[in-house]
Amino acid sequence: MSLRLIFMGTPDFSVSILAALIEAGHEICAVYSQPPRPAGRGHKEQLTPVHAFAAERGLPVLTPKSLRNAEAQAEFAAFQADAAVVAAYGLILPKAVLDAPKQGCLNVHASLLPRWRGAAPIQRAIQAGDAESGVTIMQMDEGLDTGTMLLIDRLPITASTTGQSLHDELAAQGARLIVEALTQLEAGTLTATPQPAEGVTYAAKLAKEEGRLDWTRSAAELDRTIRAFTPWPGVWFEHGPERFKVISAQVVAGSGAPGTLLDDSLTVACAEGALRITKLQRAGKGAMEAEAFLRGYSLPKGSSLCPATN
Repeated sequence: MSLRLIFMGTPDFSVSILAALIEAGHEICAVYSQPPRPAGRGHKEQLTPVHAFAAERGLPVLTPKSLRNAEAQAEFAAFQADAAVVAAYGLILPKAVLDAPKQGCLNVHASLLPRWRGAAPIQRAIQAGDAESGVTIMQMDEGLDTGTMLLIDRLPITASTTGQSLHDELAAQGARLIVEALTQLEAGTLTATPQPAEGVTYAAKLAKEEGRLDWTRSAAELDRTIRAFTPWPGVWFEHGPERFKVISAQVVAGSGAPGTLLDDSLTVACAEGALRITKLQRAGKGAMEAEAFLRGYSLPKGSSLCPATN
């Protein structure tokens, strides 16, 4: 038995979830995604990953800029879906849309709710030093990730976890979990649990400006930020007029004025401990191991990586 579903998603994270629904034999009557937007050097309009994937499989794709008008809501309701599956769609769903499918709208959220409601739960969990993350399947309501929890699954965050690796793990986990949730929905065995009032945190949207390395923070904090912001928005420091992107680093012992190089191997003093940069990228160049980088660029012991002040 299969369900008639509307799928709503935009980035790469959502593609594996849509693929799993198709593989499970559900009928995808419509796919909603964000409108194409200019990207790249030529500023040519590009389809979102979900839009491109759905179009390749001949699925109807709709890209409304808003779902708050009566016309868009009537169009959504006309699909007469059993349920809508939402995964990182990027638009607020008004009550008329939430109520249109027979079984409402199910959200695949990449955190252990109620921790990290909001836009960037994957990166914020790593940045905060959380020991675990996971996926929550949630029955959507009008609040920001406040709906009842239907299924939840956990996975550890380790000292090598990056934003990219956790993204990929959670996307695969979310794909498995939503298929299981829909199986239980069909069988009438899916139960809803209200989110606890305690432990609520919000995962603010990422901003490029957050990527500047602040050496007055601890080395452990900076290491988590580097891993969390890989690959986007990335982290960086400035030396002279140039900006350098840090790809990877490790926490080491050491002390000194924050931002000062403690040796000739890119070990930088932080407020607490030190950070040894192991891979970095110069603007317009490819990523390089620190040893190779230093053969072509001088950053000797005693140099400062703190921004110049007037």
